[in-house]
Amino acid sequence: MTFRSKFTLVVLSAAIALYAIVGGWMATRAQQSNDPGAQLRIFESVLYHIQNDYVDEPDMSKVRAGALRGLAYGLDPYSAYLTAEQVQQYRAGDNGKVGIGVELSQVSSWLYVIAPVKGGPAEQAGVRSGDIIEYIDGHATRDISLYEAQQLLKGAPGTEVKLRILRAGATPFQVTVKRAPVKTPAAEARMEAGKVGLIKLYSLNEGEAADVQARIDELLKQGAQKLVLDLRGVAGGSLAEAVRVANYFIGDGVLAQTVGRNNRTLKTFEADPKLKLFDGPAVVLIDRWTAGAAEAIAAAFIERKRGDVVGEKSFGAGAEQELFTLRGGDGFLLTTVKWASSAGKPFLGVGVQPTVEVKRPEVAEALEEPEDLTGGEGEAARPANKQGVSPEPVKTEDQQLKKALELLRAKGV
Repeated sequence: MTFRSKFTLVVLSAAIALYAIVGGWMATRAQQSNDPGAQLRIFESVLYHIQNDYVDEPDMSKVRAGALRGLAYGLDPYSAYLTAEQVQQYRAGDNGKVGIGVELSQVSSWLYVIAPVKGGPAEQAGVRSGDIIEYIDGHATRDISLYEAQQLLKGAPGTEVKLRILRAGATPFQVTVKRAPVKTPAAEARMEAGKVGLIKLYSLNEGEAADVQARIDELLKQGAQKLVLDLRGVAGGSLAEAVRVANYFIGDGVLAQTVGRNNRTLKTFEADPKLKLFDGPAVVLIDRWTAGAAEAIAAAFIERKRGDVVGEKSFGAGAEQELFTLRGGDGFLLTTVKWASSAGKPFLGVGVQPTVEVKRPEVAEALEEPEDLTGGEGEAARPANKQGVSPEPVKTEDQQLKKALELLRAKGV
């Protein structure tokens, strides 16, 4: 054996040994990180030092509450620790309180506006999709849970709430929004050239599927042979309502499902052949503010190969929470169910990738991704003010709709 061959053999053996050692170490660390017993011992150690070494006498009830809030923070935006008082409020319901008409989530701890309800108080006050609500009546939203922020926005009809808004390309500003009952507009429809019908949805709340059915019937009577289903900015609603809308276009098979721990299927939603209304070519439009139930429709179109989905990757929401009461009367609002596609792919934190990506220029310039909000604490973590970007919506041709119409007009009937 030559020196070169011996050297190569030694290097290869060393690499294999190092891989085995590092791999074993990483596997052990990963196992320990997910071992509840190991994590509990860490908590016990920290608690011991707080009780015995902290400079002042600690208020252990506050320490406990802080720890539980921290546990929820490490999960997802929709899980939350509730005080005993909040648990009672949760069970009592809104009790006549109303909000401002806005779908919210959290991105990098910021309170993020997915979409204001069209015509609702928030939209009328100038709140837009992609805005960050920094303060609610002086309360810093980075210091509270999404649940607490939603409760701060609710109040008696006619009362006002002050919001400080961060918007890419604009100086931080304050708006005052008057709380009021919110009614989402019904689906709209119109004909486009080439016998293409367009249906625009604003939500998937109860009853919306019936509106979509009526719009489809209207368009078919007007001679529509191809349809565009516009789900951009649709962030609220129920999974059952979304499945019914998808069923108008897909007449068999699984359309969506809910999954639990370890991606275990909890419930499947299958198409009813009798509900199918339209067989012709169809395209779905989505954007970064399509979330939850609307994502189920887009995913069904993609996985069932029903038609193209045009636009941008959707937001990634759709989950259900269960309240677990603790000994002290407080509670834990915990995500126990995720909404998923027919293939079992959850939407939460992932979204739906369109088959044909078309970004809106004004959105791409203002804030490329929600992750642009990261970058540190305080001022450094705010959305950057980019010079030359107008804080007002830029009037441009709807490139996403244009592409959808091009795809449909290229198809024969």
